[in-house]
Amino acid sequence: MRILFIGTGDIGLPSLEWLLTTPKHEVVGVVTQPDKPAGRKLVMTPPEVKVRALAAGLTVLQPPKIRHIVEELRAFQADVAVVVAYGQILPKSLLEVPRLACLNIHASLLPRHRGASPIQAAIREGDAETGVTIMFMDEGLDTGDMLLMDAMPILPTDTGGTLHDRLALAAPASLERALDLIATGQPPRTPQDNARATHCGKLRREDGRLDWSRPAVELERLIRAYSPWPGTSCLLPGEKPAVLKIHRATQLEGDVCPVPGTVLSCDAKTGLVVTCGTGLLRLEEVQAEGGKRLPAADFLRGHPLDVGALLR
Repeated sequence: MRILFIGTGDIGLPSLEWLLTTPKHEVVGVVTQPDKPAGRKLVMTPPEVKVRALAAGLTVLQPPKIRHIVEELRAFQADVAVVVAYGQILPKSLLEVPRLACLNIHASLLPRHRGASPIQAAIREGDAETGVTIMFMDEGLDTGDMLLMDAMPILPTDTGGTLHDRLALAAPASLERALDLIATGQPPRTPQDNARATHCGKLRREDGRLDWSRPAVELERLIRAYSPWPGTSCLLPGEKPAVLKIHRATQLEGDVCPVPGTVLSCDAKTGLVVTCGTGLLRLEEVQAEGGKRLPAADFLRGHPLDVGALLR
């Protein structure tokens, strides 16, 4: 089949790679977001989807608004549009461009975690599993009928980054089955149960500020979920509170101090242990503002804290 690929995020790269190498289908064009400034020097940087597509000799379109190029997309005469992490809502006029279907690869078990940050939401909310859903797109936000769903367990060590990568690698197999079903002419369609739907919005850096009054189990999941983006942090005590980034932590049992955020221990043997709303959190890997990621014990050698100090 003739495939129009529409995507921006790196999670779509394995699916694009499979489409480019399988003899079953032909990628006729790629649509991705415009290049954006990146890094301290704000160098204009293309999405990796664009880099791979150009290397394959494909036509790449990067409209600021995809609704402005509907007629150009018709010219590709695509049978199916495959959409993954594109970053814009597709209008009805575009959904009608492909001859057979406009399919979306979504990184959750719909209708749970509709929206922009399903991978982080699944870890943050303590879900036992997540997966890849291939759905027929409609005008809503991840509300279309489902074609198929493939589940995978969420590991206790999973971060937003590792789970992203596992889902990205799993997506091509799901996409292959989905396109095979489309080719039969009678693909299954399962409506979503809207009563069971949850929503997760686009993450902001401030979403990663830790609230020590929350249970330790929730904070440990939050730290994993928001690694590497948007990251989690708190404020160190002092006249000029400095930001401390938290990269890795372990939940501990116990409720010793009634004031959440209190440093309970801060030595090389027991590590940096902080009280929470319920339970304790041992900070395993941290980073001072402008510094390097360090094991907590190494951080404490250069930034000593006192037992009883309050993190905010």
